[in-house]
Amino acid sequence: MANERIQGCGFHHLALRVRDFDRSFAFYTQTLGFKLRTSWGEGDKHVALLDIGDGGCIELFAGGAETQPEGLFWHVAFKAADVDAAFAAARAAGAEEHIAPKDVLLGDGDVKIPARIAFVRGFDGELLEFFCEKE
Repeated sequence: MANERIQGCGFHHLALRVRDFDRSFAFYTQTLGFKLRTSWGEGDKHVALLDIGDGGCIELFAGGAETQPEGLFWHVAFKAADVDAAFAAARAAGAEEHIAPKDVLLGDGDVKIPARIAFVRGFDGELLEFFCEKE
């Protein structure tokens, strides 16, 4: 469904400041398969823009604090053809289980969307959802 107010609108990126840049970079690239588009800066100014697979990106910023304030974002949901496999890969890499894979029916009106979802917490407390809308 196209956005009628902002032409060409779509998800571009979500920015996340991380404590251990190398660990987070490895998690998002090696475990989840995101691809590096570009990076810049060094040390606490290091930034990497990672393509999640459909042109949308997550932007990792080094220099995160040991404790991060709640509410930077609620969660980010990534489309996944196989929610269970994405969840298993994230868990195997050390992500914390938040909600195990399950089938849900989203909506409380006439339109209901069947989906399979799962949630993990990344290394900086970020809440990640793997989401597959069922036909």
